[in-house]
Amino acid sequence: MQRVSGREFSSLSEGAAKDGLSAQGRRWGATRAARVAVRRWRWLGWSVLCVPTLAVLWLDWSRRGARLLQFDAFHAATYAAAALESAVVWAALLVAASRRSGKARWVAAVLFVVAGTFAFGGQAYFYEQYNAYLNVDVSMFASNFMDSVVNQLFADIGNYLHAKLPPLVAAVLLVYAARRSIRPRRRASVWAGRLAPVCLLASFFVPTQHRHQQAATPDMLYLHSVGGLVLTQLGFTEQSNQMRPRVRASLHVAPLVPRREPPRNVLFVILESVRADSACIEHDPSCNKTPFSSRLVPERFPFTNMRALASSTAISLAVLWSGVGPHESRDVLHTWPLLFDYAKAAGYDTAFWTSQNMMFGNARLWVKNLGVRRFVSATDLDPTSDLDIGAPEGLLAKHVERELHGLREPFMAVIQLSNVHYPYLVEADGPQPFQPATTSKAPDVNGSFKNQYQNAVHQQDRHVAAMIRALRATEAGKRTVIVYTSDHGEAFREHNQMGHTFSVFEEEIHVPGWIDAPPGTLTNEEAEALLRKRDAFVSHADIAPTVLDLIGVWDDAKLSRFKSRMIGSSLLRPPVTERPLPLTNCAGVWSCAFENWGYMQGHMKLLGRSWNGGWECYDLRADPEEQHNLRAAGCGSLVQHALTTFGRLPGAKED
Repeated sequence: MQRVSGREFSSLSEGAAKDGLSAQGRRWGATRAARVAVRRWRWLGWSVLCVPTLAVLWLDWSRRGARLLQFDAFHAATYAAAALESAVVWAALLVAASRRSGKARWVAAVLFVVAGTFAFGGQAYFYEQYNAYLNVDVSMFASNFMDSVVNQLFADIGNYLHAKLPPLVAAVLLVYAARRSIRPRRRASVWAGRLAPVCLLASFFVPTQHRHQQAATPDMLYLHSVGGLVLTQLGFTEQSNQMRPRVRASLHVAPLVPRREPPRNVLFVILESVRADSACIEHDPSCNKTPFSSRLVPERFPFTNMRALASSTAISLAVLWSGVGPHESRDVLHTWPLLFDYAKAAGYDTAFWTSQNMMFGNARLWVKNLGVRRFVSATDLDPTSDLDIGAPEGLLAKHVERELHGLREPFMAVIQLSNVHYPYLVEADGPQPFQPATTSKAPDVNGSFKNQYQNAVHQQDRHVAAMIRALRATEAGKRTVIVYTSDHGEAFREHNQMGHTFSVFEEEIHVPGWIDAPPGTLTNEEAEALLRKRDAFVSHADIAPTVLDLIGVWDDAKLSRFKSRMIGSSLLRPPVTERPLPLTNCAGVWSCAFENWGYMQGHMKLLGRSWNGGWECYDLRADPEEQHNLRAAGCGSLVQHALTTFGRLPGAKED
């Protein structure tokens, strides 16, 4: 064995020590590098967790940044709370999806991708349609899943997929990025797997500030609306099992040849909830209910006995625009051609301007395929429009005044109002001649509450008059006939009921009606026919035939198929509709909370209500306020007509 000298041993020891220190340094260096890498990955992981909420905030800002800046302290707080909720929901799902093993991570991944795709893509699609976000009110009124979701999907599949595809791809990429960067510890991943589904489910039911300002992030508004739909489908809300409009698909109308030279333009004005005794039907300088329009058209042809066939807007529109009865099947009400279809087939330009909020009760589906060249609705005029009363009609009036000049003659345009729907929009700085007025619905101030309503009617008339004035100031106005009525009336406890859709009593279906025609636009025979019908019992079923007569196609043989289901007659011709007419608030476009229907023939009316237990009959000529019930026997054959059409008395069990 070779001996090692002390100096050599010392050198070897120093070398070994140096090698040891070098190895230790390398280990320390590697540990430090690893720590730096971990920190980087951890920050990357936190960044991934924040992406969904940051994305939704950015998207919302790009759509309505100016409106967000106008939030007061309360709405800013609700928005911040929704943003926090958004961060918790998406982060919990991503952490749970990032677990290193187990089936739970795939459950969380699927939930994240599906919820993210629908919350982001669904709101993008909805905002494009309505200029406002889907909220729980809308989902509760869109209670029929087949019509409100599936029907819309197939009707607009291209745009729907275009809105959904980017969020789908982004959601999948985020799950991939999360799994590469977050790497949660075992305990954290276990808790995330348990809490993530709970957080998502809770978002369905945690309240959001969803009305008017929609002061919440769009993703949380969407998830909350899903909760509303779930509750509705399970029967926990009052909207369950209600039928709402679906997408219309009108039957084809062959080209029509108007037999009128020169052609007449038509402006059809449809008020909201205005009853006959709340309007100036005939010209009377002392009438202060709708004085602005009354003064503009003193030579109008009034109809003092005009009746709607329903007290529901959706059903009344179906009758007014198609001419068919409200008792027709759901398919007929969604396929029979409308005035817009006939007008286009006759070469007329078309427009539909409304202050109604099309998010209410699937209304947008009903008008989606009108095919009009000019269209505006509440959320186009004001994205924060109330679901019930729509956009302020001053905005509608200004819009119509601008667009009237862009219509090509001949044209057929429809203006539909909305502000007289409860809770009745009354501008604080506008005239309020009916006093005392109150917003209270207490029985002991019923008269004052009706004054509030009458002030809303008075205000609405100012805007109607502004649009009529703008029309008459144009050259085309000299050739435009105006048709005017209301969709239905409004009850103020005359028969112990408030509002509308609950019955077909007079206060709910007796509506104003008149036609104004500039000199030379009517023949002597047409004017004479209108004069004779001043006090005749006419109805909304007569409006569509009248408009078709005004545009000169009522006698076209190609309409014979469609006229076969129309139950009215043209007001421009001598005969008065004498056939019995069905009345109902329970139809294929709008179901009723309480069954009510009946029949009317001339001045005799039969009606039934689910809570009344028998038929009621009234002679409107002798008893216009319907105080003396003649019972079923007083209406003779109308009872059999009602039983044949509806099958039973309202409220009775179906066979």
